[in-house]
Amino acid sequence: MKLIKSGRYGDHAGPVLVLAHGAGAGADSEFMEALARALDGVGVASVRFEFPYMEQRRLDGRKRPPDRAPRLLARFRDVLAQVRQETGGHRPVLIGGKSMGGRMASLLAAESAQMDGVVCFGYPFHPPGRLDRWRTAHLPEVSCPMLVLQGTRDPFGKPEELTPHNAELGACELVWLAGGNHDFRPPARQGATQADLIADAARHTRDFLERHGLISR
Repeated sequence: MKLIKSGRYGDHAGPVLVLAHGAGAGADSEFMEALARALDGVGVASVRFEFPYMEQRRLDGRKRPPDRAPRLLARFRDVLAQVRQETGGHRPVLIGGKSMGGRMASLLAAESAQMDGVVCFGYPFHPPGRLDRWRTAHLPEVSCPMLVLQGTRDPFGKPEELTPHNAELGACELVWLAGGNHDFRPPARQGATQADLIADAARHTRDFLERHGLISR
């Protein structure tokens, strides 16, 4: 089981965010690489890993759908246990991820109170165009601090779609990134870039950690 550790992971101080990838791209995708760099830049170490189906894709080159949730969660638990062991319990360890990876992190947090926090980057609140299939039922069970960074153009959940469902989000904090799609890419006319929105997401993550006492101000 390979872990991709950011530069700050070796600092032996400050929080660590365990990041899971989305359904279609692995831990070394351009988005995940850029996000890890941006988080490092604001003092948040990260660790990335891959789910079994993505590992198998690398071995044989065949695309396959994600594993079922129990297998995804089992891998997440194994990685979390390894990171906690390596950090010796001396640093806050949060979980999160991109899209499906963030959803798995929230499911893991809903089943256990022993989490320092959750940070999701582009949460799949519903499949695109399927407002009858919301993935929010477990969110009120998340007892640790939770943050979702969401683009305002994300087809998996836009502001006007989320408003009627605010009561279903529990204590989840939601920050909107203006113009971002599911990959935080804004339209060209906006003048901002995907890198700008990823940097904004990293800064909001730092602010979130400060508010909850998980990193020094």
